[in-house]
Amino acid sequence: MKFKLILVLALLLGSTAACFQSQPQVVVITATFEPTRDAAVAVTSVGEGIPAALSLSPVPGDVFITPTPDPTRPVSDLPVSGEYIVQPGDTLSGIAAANGVTLDALLALNALDNPNILSVGQVVKLPAPPDTYTPDLKLLPDSKFVRGPGSGNFDVAGFIAQQPGYIRTATDTIDNLLYPAAAVVRRVSLEYSVDPRLLLALLEYKAGWLSQAELSDTAQDYSLEGQESPLGFDRRGLYKQLAWAANQLNSGYYGWKYGDLRIVEFDLGIRQLYATGLNAGTVGLQYFLSLNNTYSNWQVQVSREGFYYTYYAYFGDPFVGSIEPLAPPNIPQPEMVFPFSVGETWFFTGGPHGGWGSGSAWAALDFAPPDEIEPGSPGCYVSEYWATAVAPGIIARSGGGSVILDLDGDGDETTGWTVLYLHMATEGRVQAGTVVQAGDSIGHPSCEGGFSNATHMHIARRYNGEWIPVFCDSCAPEHARVPFVMSGWTSVGLPGQEYQGYMVQGDERRVAEQGRLTTENQVSR
Repeated sequence: MKFKLILVLALLLGSTAACFQSQPQVVVITATFEPTRDAAVAVTSVGEGIPAALSLSPVPGDVFITPTPDPTRPVSDLPVSGEYIVQPGDTLSGIAAANGVTLDALLALNALDNPNILSVGQVVKLPAPPDTYTPDLKLLPDSKFVRGPGSGNFDVAGFIAQQPGYIRTATDTIDNLLYPAAAVVRRVSLEYSVDPRLLLALLEYKAGWLSQAELSDTAQDYSLEGQESPLGFDRRGLYKQLAWAANQLNSGYYGWKYGDLRIVEFDLGIRQLYATGLNAGTVGLQYFLSLNNTYSNWQVQVSREGFYYTYYAYFGDPFVGSIEPLAPPNIPQPEMVFPFSVGETWFFTGGPHGGWGSGSAWAALDFAPPDEIEPGSPGCYVSEYWATAVAPGIIARSGGGSVILDLDGDGDETTGWTVLYLHMATEGRVQAGTVVQAGDSIGHPSCEGGFSNATHMHIARRYNGEWIPVFCDSCAPEHARVPFVMSGWTSVGLPGQEYQGYMVQGDERRVAEQGRLTTENQVSR
C-alpha cells in the first residue's frame, strides 16, 4: 500500500483535554516506542556450524479446528454510515484508521482544501461499507498471540539453536551492542507482550529465516515488512522489523477488541468486514498479513495453506491447550494506591496511551515527580523521589528501565495481574524476586528505557499478558474492562485521543496536562 506523510493537527476538547502551556515546560508526556535494554547478554561472536534440518510436525490434509467459539460481533457494531462528522480531537488519519479506510482512499474521496486541518462538525465522506467478510478460519488463539500463560516456558535460544536457517547465526546491533537473534526475539516479545513463537513463525513464513541459510538482502534487512520502509522511517534490521511487526500485530488485536477496527482494505479499493465470529488473535494476524500485500496473496496467507500451515509445522496445533477467554470480561482489579508516597504531590501528565508502542491497548498513564527544577534545566534527570508499589506482590522482572510487579505472587509475569513501571533508573531500582508491599520503593523515575524526553513514570496494567486499557467506553460487553483505579481515583480517557483524559473521585477532577503551573494535574495520596 502507498503511504503519504500527513501532518496531523488534533483539535482540542475544551476543558477536559490536556492542553499545552504557552511557555516550554520541563514535564512532558511520552510515547514508549524505542528500544530498551533487557537482561539479554551482548555478544561479540556467534558459534559456527549448522545442524541438520529438523523433522517438522506434519500438517494434516484436513485440519479440523474446534476452538471454543468466541462471542459474535453484533451487526449493530459494524460501520453503516457513508459519512463521518468531525469531533473535537479528530484527525484525518485517525478517522481513516477507525473506519478501515486507507488515508489515500479518504483523500481521493474528499475534496479537502487542507487535509492537515479539520473543523468540528465538518463532514468527511467515507466509502460505502463493504458487504463481504474476511475468511472465518481461526488462525491463532489469543493465548498463543499474546505473551500469556506458558509463553515464558518456551526456550527461544534453544529453539533457534536447532534451526538450520539464517536465524541461527544472525545478530543485530542495538544501542551499540551486538545481540544474537535469540536475544532480539526475546526482547521484542517481552516489550510488546507478543508470544515469541508467533514472531518466529512470521520470520519463517515471510522470509525463510528458520529454514534457509542464504537469504537475499531484502529478506535479511526487511524480513517482515517485505520491502524497504517508507521514506522517513528507518526499520532496517531484525530488532526494528520485529518491533514494527509486533506493534502492527497489536494494532490489529487491540484495535478490533477494544477499538473501532472492523474493516480491512487493500489497493484497488477492495474492502472487507472482519468476519463476526473471529477472535482477536486471528484478526491481529489478518490485519498484519494485509500490510504491503495484494488481496489475492492475502487470501492464500489467511487460509489453511498459508501462515497457519507454517505455524503448525513448527509448533503444532495452536489451539491445543489454549486458554479462552484469555482475559475474562470485567475481571476485578486488585485494590491499588497511587505509585508514590503518602504526603507527596505528583503531576498527572499523560492520560491513556499505549502500554508499549502505539499499537497496544491504551493501558498506560504518566506521572511526573515533584522535583524542584530550575528553568532551562535538562528535561532528563534521575529523580530524588521514589516510584512505589501500587499493591502487594513480587518483582517478576527488573532491567532496562522496566520493572514488572506481579500481583498474584508467583513471579510469572505472564499470569494474572501485573503492572509495568517504565523509565526507572538503574541506580536504586528494585531487584527481581523482591517481595513488596503497597508503598514500597520500586525505583527512581528517569528517562531510562523506552523513549522519553523528560523524567517521568509510565505505568500500565496487564492481565495474563494482555494489555488492559485504562478506560474502554467502546468495548463490547464480552470484552468489557474495569477502569484503572488508584487511591480511589478513576481514570477516564477521551475517545480517540491518545494521552488525553482525566481522573475523577467524587466531585473532584484532575486533568492530564503537561507542566507544573496549574493545580489541574496535581494528584496526592
